[in-house]
Amino acid sequence: MALAFAERGADVVIASRKLDACELVANECRTFGNRAMAFAMHAGRWTECDALLEAVHSTFGRVDILINNAGMSPACPSHEVSETLFDAVTNLNFKGPFRLASKSAQLMNEGDGGCIINISSSGSLMPTPGIVPYGAAKAALNAMSVSLAAEYAPKVRVNTISPGPFLTDIAKAWTSEMRESAPSSLGRPGRPEEIVTAALMLASPASSFTTGTLIRVDGGLR
Repeated sequence: MALAFAERGADVVIASRKLDACELVANECRTFGNRAMAFAMHAGRWTECDALLEAVHSTFGRVDILINNAGMSPACPSHEVSETLFDAVTNLNFKGPFRLASKSAQLMNEGDGGCIINISSSGSLMPTPGIVPYGAAKAALNAMSVSLAAEYAPKVRVNTISPGPFLTDIAKAWTSEMRESAPSSLGRPGRPEEIVTAALMLASPASSFTTGTLIRVDGGLR
C-alpha cells in the first residue's frame, strides 16, 4: 500500500517498531520522486502514537490519509490467554489505532479534511477459534470506524478494509496447504498487491460518498 500511494504521487510515512524495515520501504518509495519518512514507534502506545503525529506534522504540515495497519495475534486457546497477552493484543489492534484515528480525525477536521482507512480482519466477522481477543479487538475497530465517520463528517471519511488470508510475511509460518488454498470462493490466499486497489479507491475522490463502510477483501471467505 505504501508503494502504491508513493507511485501515485503521495508523500509517505512508514511507521512501525523496526526502523530498519521502515527505512527499506521508505527508500523504495523515494524512487518515485516523492518524500518518504521512516518512523520507529509502537502502535499500541498512545505516547508513541502522539509522537508520530507530531513528527509528521512537523515534517509535512498535515495528514491527508491515515492507514491503521497494525496487528498481531499469537494463536492461543482462550482459557490460556494471560492478562499480559490480552492487553498486548487489544492495545495494538484497537487502543493504539483509536488514538491515531481520533487525533488524526481532529487534525483533518480542523484543516482541509482527509480520510482514514482502518485495516480490520475477517476474524472480526466470522468464528475464529484460538484468536478470540484479536477478533474482538478488530470488531471494536469496525465499530470505531462507523462512529468516527459520523463524528467527524463531512470533512473526514472513515472506512474499514477487512482482509482475509494474505501471502505476506506471516505466511512463512503457514503449512504449504494454507499457502495454496483457503476456504473461500476463490479458493486461495490473496497476493499483497490485491489489497492495493481497495485502499486506493477509499483514499481517492472516487469514494467521496463512501464513509462508515466496511469492504471485505477476502476472496469470498465462508
